[in-house]
Amino acid sequence: MVDMSLYAAFLVAAFALCVTPGPDMMFIVAMGGRGGPAAGVMAAFGVACAMLVHTVAAAAGLSALFNTLPTLYHVLRWAGAAYLLHLAVKAFRDRSVPDEGAGVAGGAGMRRAFWQGAVTNLLNPKVILFNVAFLPQFVDPSLGHVPGQLLLLGMTLVVMGFLWDGSVGLLSGRLGSALRRSARVNRWMNIASGTVFTGLAVRLAASPK
Repeated sequence: MVDMSLYAAFLVAAFALCVTPGPDMMFIVAMGGRGGPAAGVMAAFGVACAMLVHTVAAAAGLSALFNTLPTLYHVLRWAGAAYLLHLAVKAFRDRSVPDEGAGVAGGAGMRRAFWQGAVTNLLNPKVILFNVAFLPQFVDPSLGHVPGQLLLLGMTLVVMGFLWDGSVGLLSGRLGSALRRSARVNRWMNIASGTVFTGLAVRLAASPK
C-alpha cells in the first residue's frame, strides 16, 4: 500500500517533527504544569485526536477548502486565538490553593484538559495546511489508494506525536505537582501558563498563511 523506502524516510522526518518543540508541545507543558500529570497526558491525547481529525480531512480532500475559501482560514485562525486568550485569562485569574486543585486531574478536570487540547489544535488552521504540505511528499501515486496512504501516514504521525507529547505532559505534570505545593510557586506557575497561552494566541493571530 505504501513505498517502504518513502515510509522509512517519513518515520525519520516525523520523529524529528515530534521532538521539536512547537505550539502543541508548549500548550501541553503549560497544561501539565497547571493541572498535574494526568492533565498533561489528557491534553496530549486531545491534541492527538484533533490531529486524527485533520488527517481524515486531508485524506478526504476537505483541506482544499482553504484554497477556495480563504475566509475560512482566517475565521479559524481568529477563533483559535480567541480560545487561547480565554484560557490565558482563566490561568491569570486562578487563585486556587494547591490542595484544592488536587482533584483537577480527575473526572471533569481530565475531560476539560482533553477538550482544551483538542479544541486548541482543531482551531489552528496551520495544522491543516501542514498536513496538506507534508504528508503528500511521502505518497507514491503509482501505488494507488492515495487517500489510504495519507491516512496511514497521518495515523503514524498521530501515534508518534501522542507517545512523545504524552511523555512530555506526564513529566511536566509531575514537576508542576511538586512545585505547586507552595502557594507562591503555584501562583507564578499560573502566570507562566497564562503567558504561554497568550504567546500562542498572538503567534496564531499575527502570522498569516
